[in-house]
Formats: sequence, structure tokens, C-alpha cells
Amino acid sequence: MTARTAPLVLALVGLIGLFLASACSPAPAPAVGTVTSVAATVPGSDSGLPVRPLSDLPAQAADTVRAIRRGGPFPSSRDGIVFGNREGLLPAQRSGYYREYTVPTPGSSDRGARRIVTGSQGEYYYSNDHYGSFVVVDVSR
Repeated sequence: MTARTAPLVLALVGLIGLFLASACSPAPAPAVGTVTSVAATVPGSDSGLPVRPLSDLPAQAADTVRAIRRGGPFPSSRDGIVFGNREGLLPAQRSGYYREYTVPTPGSSDRGARRIVTGSQGEYYYSNDHYGSFVVVDVSR
């Protein structure tokens, strides 16, 4: 090794060592409440809305998701109608892309304010305030 190549070899060995050290160290755990790459696989998670597990929503939301998946029966004759997204809170889509379903509210004499809205690509959105806000529902959790 010559005096000219020694620094170059040392720098190369140092870079290889840094690469190996970083490749072998475990990734830090995400902070509690952090959306991880799992959320990227949830339909609708690219909307910018928060993603929540179905298990975190009221039990009636899970009942509604099950009814949607089996095609009914539903508590309201209005369930399954086109949701127009007039509030503009969900990603813009063609008319007919979204459908709305009632999430029953115990003790309510009418449909109440809670809804599940589905998208044609498998998205599930939940609103507890009659479309004033939405979360993406991870129906797998």
C-alpha cells in the first residue's frame, strides 16, 4: 500500500463498517399512536385522514361492517344509498363511488349521526357526527 492509497483504503473500510453497523442494528419501535406502514395497506389510508382499527369504534360499527359484507339486512331503508360527499372530506370521486350505511345509536329514536361510508375500492370510513369528520377504518383490526 502506498502513502497515496492508504487514506483511501481507510476511508473505504470505515464506510463499509458504518454500513454494516447500521444494517445490523434493529429499527427503533414507532411511537405509540404512530401510523406505520401497515396503514399504507388499508384502503383509503392515502386520503390523509386518520386510520383507526374497527375494534376502537363502537360495537355497532362492527355490526354494520358485517352487515355490509354479507349484503344486509340493514336497519334503515336508506342504507346503501349513494353518498354524495358534498362536504368534500373524502377523496374526490365520481358520483356513485361512495355508499352510506347507518351505525345504530343505542337509545336513538332515529338513524342517529353515526355512519359508515364505503368506497368502490374497498375503503371504509366512519363518521360519528353526521359527516362532520371521518376516520379511515382498518377493518382487519
